[in-house]
Amino acid sequence: MSMQNFQSFEIIDGNYDTGMVLLADHAMNSLPSKYGTLGLPDSAFLRHIAFDIGVEGLTRRLAAMLGVPALLGCFSRLLIDPNRGEDDPTLIMKISDGAIIPGNHPITDEEWQTRLDTYHRPYHRAVEQTIAKASTSGRAPLVLSIHSFTPYWKDFARPWHAAVLWDSDDRAVLPLLSKLREPGDIVIGDNEPYDGALKGDTMYRHCMIPGIPHALLEVRQDLIGDDAGMDAWAARLAPIFTSLNADPKLHEYRIFPSRTDPYPAV
Repeated sequence: MSMQNFQSFEIIDGNYDTGMVLLADHAMNSLPSKYGTLGLPDSAFLRHIAFDIGVEGLTRRLAAMLGVPALLGCFSRLLIDPNRGEDDPTLIMKISDGAIIPGNHPITDEEWQTRLDTYHRPYHRAVEQTIAKASTSGRAPLVLSIHSFTPYWKDFARPWHAAVLWDSDDRAVLPLLSKLREPGDIVIGDNEPYDGALKGDTMYRHCMIPGIPHALLEVRQDLIGDDAGMDAWAARLAPIFTSLNADPKLHEYRIFPSRTDPYPAV
């Protein structure tokens, strides 16, 4: 696939009037052919350093079950990370979980800018447009971002089956945590294994700044690494997402201050 016809995102159309949007920043591990494998072995692209394992299949299932629009990132985060702000030093990683990325180090200012212009910015324009399209009749949409995390970090076995990451807007977060924990059969993390307050990331940029209700859900990768796992988690999550979306309070614009920094002046 050449750079000219490489799509940086895929939009799954749905009923925008539902007022729900699903996002999957790290859905895919693809690279335009001009980049080869960035000097990495092919096996690197089966690891979490390249994409969020299981998220594409899970998001497609949820979009189909709920009938809602979804947006998938189509490029590997090894090329450039769509869930980082433009001035984040980890936007283009030189080393990821011990793997040196030869195609990213050294990197010229021109190439850095090319990746922003060709992949990162088009993705974020698509996020903005999709959210705007779902802002029906002046109602804020509910935005749910799907990610996945590794079962282990170093020698630490992560005990959570899933987790909700967030900054300071708890409107969708608290009911999501409650509903995930309600059956009592899984361990749910609250801002684990990472803190959800990250200046410039997708939720900060498209939800925190404009005051749109949102949550970022992380599912452990070994639980959604095959069709059976994706089916099970889609069946678990779909009624929860539907219940959240039925709450009028999750369709109101309300700006919460970020725990990172004051928002940039408009």
